[in-house]
Amino acid sequence: MNTSPAPVPVFDLRRQTEALRPELLEALAGVLDSCAFSSGRAVEAFERAFAEYLGVAEVVGVNSGTSALHLALLAAGVGPGDEVITTSLTFIATAWAISYAGATPVFADIDPEDFCLDPAAARAAITPRTRAILPVHLYGQAADMSVLQELCSAKGLALVEDAAQAQGATYQGRAVGGFGLAGCFSFYPSKNLGAPGDAGAVSTNDPQAAALIRRLRDHAQREKYLHDRVGFNYRMGGFLAAALSVKLPRLDDWNERREAIARAYREGLAGLDELVLPTPRPGRGHVWHQFVVRHPRRDWLVERLAERGIGTGIHYPRPVHLQPAYAHLGLREGSLPEAERAAREVLSLPMFPELTDAEVERVVRAVRELLA
Repeated sequence: MNTSPAPVPVFDLRRQTEALRPELLEALAGVLDSCAFSSGRAVEAFERAFAEYLGVAEVVGVNSGTSALHLALLAAGVGPGDEVITTSLTFIATAWAISYAGATPVFADIDPEDFCLDPAAARAAITPRTRAILPVHLYGQAADMSVLQELCSAKGLALVEDAAQAQGATYQGRAVGGFGLAGCFSFYPSKNLGAPGDAGAVSTNDPQAAALIRRLRDHAQREKYLHDRVGFNYRMGGFLAAALSVKLPRLDDWNERREAIARAYREGLAGLDELVLPTPRPGRGHVWHQFVVRHPRRDWLVERLAERGIGTGIHYPRPVHLQPAYAHLGLREGSLPEAERAAREVLSLPMFPELTDAEVERVVRAVRELLA
């Protein structure tokens, strides 16, 4: 008889879904009754609620975080011949959006303390072709927005935030997503605020940008069947918006639970040789989309934890500038040493609000046994 405890997953969406099943089904039934499956009242209601939550003028719902980035860059005037400075330690969708706009991604190195775009490296990467800077609020912690705002203002550049992993994160008391021309959110199911499928949104305080993004997401229709430029089929679905409206009021509570788990990890894993724990920067409200540690023997640690039934993730094992899709940019190993070193060392421990205290203790005990 097998008496070993159940594995600790790195992420388990079933627990949250089961807890919300009655409310989710009721919300989805409302969309069924209205038959507004693409856009419609459910999308409009979520847009208003999320805009209020973020403290911005407008939110435009779209079909993915990738689409949100693409449309935000187009609203910033980014196009062929332009360059957009961004980080290489991110999911590749950040770079895809730049390429979709016809521009060239220019990768600058990260700050090894917070994994976000290093403002000094971004400044050094500016050329006459630079049109925008695209920082990523990675793992749930904001990039250094005040310095990036000043840089963009001084150089006449657009600032577009990739907040795909940072729903609810703050910088100096303000929610991310309102510092630049636009903020771009993903509601992929595993995010802090996740939809039952792919979805995203653009937040902005610029009414002209919002109006353009609303047109572009719906085939660039100025009025029905009148298209004055190339548009896209990037609309948000009604079911997705309805589910997000059920979840949004719980986001702060879920993020508080993530904070409690992160605190338990940081206290329980303190003092272990070679294990580098994440430390939130002052003035930045971290929402712990991932709890990412660093260790020089990362792959060994992943294997040993798996043997003990502890799930882990790696976000991300290959920086974007070393992806084959961007080989034409001519960057090689050693081009961005901090991003490359992080990619070799980062390890995500289990992190989701429904993780139990007992499971957190098991993770801490397993890591300590391996590294003590």
